[in-house]
Amino acid sequence: MRMANTVPVLTVAQARALGCLIEKEATTPDAYPLTINAVQVAANQKTARDPVLALEPGEVQHALRTLETQRLAKQVFSSRAERYEHCAGQYFSLPQPQVALLGLLLLRGAQTAHELLTRSERLAKFSDADDVRHHLERLIQREPALAVLVPRGPGQREDRYAHLLSGPVDVAAIAARIGAQAGESAAPQAAALEARVAALEGEVAALREEIAALRGDRTS
Repeated sequence: MRMANTVPVLTVAQARALGCLIEKEATTPDAYPLTINAVQVAANQKTARDPVLALEPGEVQHALRTLETQRLAKQVFSSRAERYEHCAGQYFSLPQPQVALLGLLLLRGAQTAHELLTRSERLAKFSDADDVRHHLERLIQREPALAVLVPRGPGQREDRYAHLLSGPVDVAAIAARIGAQAGESAAPQAAALEARVAALEGEVAALREEIAALRGDRTS
C-alpha cells in the first residue's frame, strides 16, 4: 500500500481511542474489535495511561467516528453492538512493531527506548532496546514523520520519543516536564533518606552515651 502523505491531527480523545484499539488488538484479541463501552473503559484506565482521562461515552463515540472518517479506524458491523478496529498499519503502511510503538506513545506519552521495550512485551517482539530505537528511527525519518526524539534533559539518563499524531510537540517543554516529575518523585525519597539518617545518628549518639555510662560505672 502506498505510504500516507498526510498525518491527521488527532484530539486527545481520538489519540487515546486509537491507542486503545492498537493495544487491545494484541492484549485482548477475543474481545476485539472493541465496543464503544470497551474503548471507554480502556481509555479511562487509571494505570498505564498518561494523562489519566475521564471520557464520556459520547466523547468516545465521536472520537471513533472521526477516526473512521480519517481512515484510521473502521466500524465492524455486529448484530449485538457497534464495534471498531484500527487501521493504523494500513493507513501509514507500518509493520506491526512500529504500530505497537505508536500505540504505546499514544497511550503513555513520551517514553525511553527501555520503557517501550518493557511495555511492548504483549504487543510486539523486540530483541533489545537498540531494536526498539531502530523502529523509532524509522518512524522519525519517514515523510511525514510520525515520531520525534525528545533529547534528555538535566539529570535524565536517556532520550525519549513522542508521537506526532496530535501535531508538532514542544520537545523542550516535554523534557522540562519530565525533569520536574522526576524531581517531585525524588523529593519524598530524599526526605525519607534524610529522616532515616537523622534517626540513625540519634541511635548512634544514644549508644555512645550508654557505652560511656557503662565505662564510667566500671571505673568508679
